[in-house]
Amino acid sequence: MLDIIIVEDNKEIGALLCDFLRKENFTVSVVTSAEAAVDLFERYGAKLLILDIMLPGMDGFAVCSKIRESSNAHIMIASAKNTKDDKLKGLGLGADDYIEKPYDIDILIAKVRGIFKRKYAQEEIVEGNIKLNTVTSKVYVGDKQLDTTIKEFELLKLMIENKGVTLKKEYLFNTVWGSDSESELQTLTVHIKWLREKIEEDPKHPKHIITEWGVGYRFE
Repeated sequence: MLDIIIVEDNKEIGALLCDFLRKENFTVSVVTSAEAAVDLFERYGAKLLILDIMLPGMDGFAVCSKIRESSNAHIMIASAKNTKDDKLKGLGLGADDYIEKPYDIDILIAKVRGIFKRKYAQEEIVEGNIKLNTVTSKVYVGDKQLDTTIKEFELLKLMIENKGVTLKKEYLFNTVWGSDSESELQTLTVHIKWLREKIEEDPKHPKHIITEWGVGYRFE
């Protein structure tokens, strides 16, 4: 999974912001169109999108809406469209932040650092009686440590981070295994089965990992 996707049709602005963020040790990709942004996100995922609105073809509002169909990734709109209606529309579609162009790059970098510190730097993720230690990659149910693989841990973590959102099978597979993996999509189904056997009281009637038939899986 990428740390940040920058969606910016001004190549100079995109390249400059990318350079600054990479100096902060973030993994960053830059795209210049909405369609490329959606494709990249569906293939690899990202923790944060920095999203321009005025793009060729599909606009940034459409990207925001599309991403929100399957992910709770942090979306920061950075746009010269700065009317109250624009801001309300972006936030209404699920954006987390809306900053105006031209922005001070130091302030934007500080915002990005804050997002990652608050949202992604936690050592423990607790959901009900399930606890994930992000430092050791261990999973616990109550006080019992489970025997899980790294892929099982990454899959469960991704689903918990997007609790309540049905994640497409392709997105889960590409994010955890990588789109260039030699494994097959069936691998995901097998890992879901293993996770249910480990965290569910009744794996045949799961209460946490829910199947949305024909689409994917959702954590509840």
